[in-house]
Amino acid sequence: MTNNTHETTKLVLDGVSVVTVVGTLVDMLPSVAALFTIIWTGIRIWETDTIQRMLRRKSAKQDKIPTQSDGVGRE
Repeated sequence: MTNNTHETTKLVLDGVSVVTVVGTLVDMLPSVAALFTIIWTGIRIWETDTIQRMLRRKSAKQDKIPTQSDGVGRE
């Protein structure tokens, strides 16, 4: 799966998550949908660079994206 497809999939699932939250709040969807949304939102928050840095699982140096201009990554 390409990076663009991966990001598009995340965006669609985030949209479904928001719709699920709104639907749950107005009692249109069952509790299982609310549970799915809570789990998905928790995963997305856990993946953020800020949380990973706070937990020291990802250093600030890993955040830098190497250039690909000459085929060799540089900082």
